[in-house]
Amino acid sequence: MTLTCAALLLGALACVLPNRAAAAQARRPNIVFFLADDLGQRDLASYGSTYYETRNLDQLAKDGARFTQAYAACPVCSPTRASIMTGRYPQRTSITDYIGAAAPERWDRNTILRPAAYSDRLAHDEVTLAEMLKPAGYATFFAGKWHMGVQGWWPEDQGFDVNKGGIQAGSPPGGGRYFSPYGNARLPDGPPGEHLPDRLANETVKFIADNKDTPFLAYLSFYSVHTPLMARDDLRKKYEEKRQRLGLQPKFGVEGPRDVRLVQEHAVYAGMIDAMDQAVGKVLAKLDELRLRDNTIVVFTSDNGGLSTSEGSPTSNLPFRGGKGWLYEGGVREPLIVRWPGVTKPGTTIDVPVISPDFFPTLREAVGITRPATQKLDGVSLVSVLKGQPAASMRPLFWHYPHYGNQGGAPGGAVRLGDYKLIEWYEDGRRELYNLREDVGEKNDLAAKMPDKVNELAAQLAVWRKEVGAVMPTRNASYDPARPTGRAPGGGAQAKGKKKAK
Repeated sequence: MTLTCAALLLGALACVLPNRAAAAQARRPNIVFFLADDLGQRDLASYGSTYYETRNLDQLAKDGARFTQAYAACPVCSPTRASIMTGRYPQRTSITDYIGAAAPERWDRNTILRPAAYSDRLAHDEVTLAEMLKPAGYATFFAGKWHMGVQGWWPEDQGFDVNKGGIQAGSPPGGGRYFSPYGNARLPDGPPGEHLPDRLANETVKFIADNKDTPFLAYLSFYSVHTPLMARDDLRKKYEEKRQRLGLQPKFGVEGPRDVRLVQEHAVYAGMIDAMDQAVGKVLAKLDELRLRDNTIVVFTSDNGGLSTSEGSPTSNLPFRGGKGWLYEGGVREPLIVRWPGVTKPGTTIDVPVISPDFFPTLREAVGITRPATQKLDGVSLVSVLKGQPAASMRPLFWHYPHYGNQGGAPGGAVRLGDYKLIEWYEDGRRELYNLREDVGEKNDLAAKMPDKVNELAAQLAVWRKEVGAVMPTRNASYDPARPTGRAPGGGAQAKGKKKAK
């Protein structure tokens, strides 16, 4: 090779190698988003559970940031799912109850109010996470529970390239439910006995491997741990033995018209959590295997609080009050873990109150999308908080649930600002005020002692309802006060006798 040719070759390499390095450095981060169903904050060992085992999620918390005051936008699933997808409060999307709940015109329960109307699908003109990311070159994947509309409004109609299992169902629909056959139009049956959480993890792993050379969004939305309560036999036996070894016994209290579980000792539910944790671990291991960990943002959260007052009441949310379907902390406070290598310091604990509409603007900023949003966003970016900087300012968080939950709750709204949280019950206008710093269990109602604070927060809640177009429940002309309604707000979680463990 002549000196001139060698010089030319070296010059070419000098141009190519920096360009490749710059391209690798400029690649936008991947996103893996895990969403659990009906998982309470206290259902993870890293959040205090001493019965359930969640070693993969606990390790994720050690490797990233664990939020202690993260909230779902609603105490039931579909509204929160819509808020995560859009960065908007559920009231703006009009999805304010779980899709499939009785509409006002079909309401036949003897209740003081008739619940508000709600939308049964996520409108196509709403911009989803996937639709925000696709113009930036992202491959997009959805697996698991969708529950935001009928066919025509499924993930593939909302910006996702691949849909594995996302249909209108709110729980596994087929004859095998959590085991094949699935009976799911977007998830072909596997071998007999195949377990749904593992199958969804396998589908996610395959997508990641197929798209390792391009930025991707992998959104794994578990059906777990929603009813029906079903676990692998080996895991059920594991937790039956652990329950006996620890000497755990079921204990129930009272929350309004319902019994509420006070001890975590449900072996089947524990097995469901364990299997979900194993599925998370399989996906995280694939990121490591493909050397994608350092350029992948991982998020894990849930859509509402743990189920503690209905349908088997499989978990306890203590020290939080209530559970799924309630505006108390047990119904809306969530686990939230974020691992963002190079940004979040491993083992960080973040005490800033955040809420599910925050995911959209956070991920938008994290991947470097700067074009103006095409819709009004209610969430705020948490990027600076994840970097260890203090929150810009204290802001109010709001809830509006104008429905009667299946779990005993009544229509109401709530606002949290700083340490104080106000709950307003729409049946009679009664208001409750709690100082969450001193009373996270919401046992000491301060409304009578602090009327000025009640009026301040109630005014903010009223202004917010008007801003987001919140639809209120109406009086029920068929209500007969002489007949039992089957519910009343409040009541407290006081211990009562034991019930047979399940």
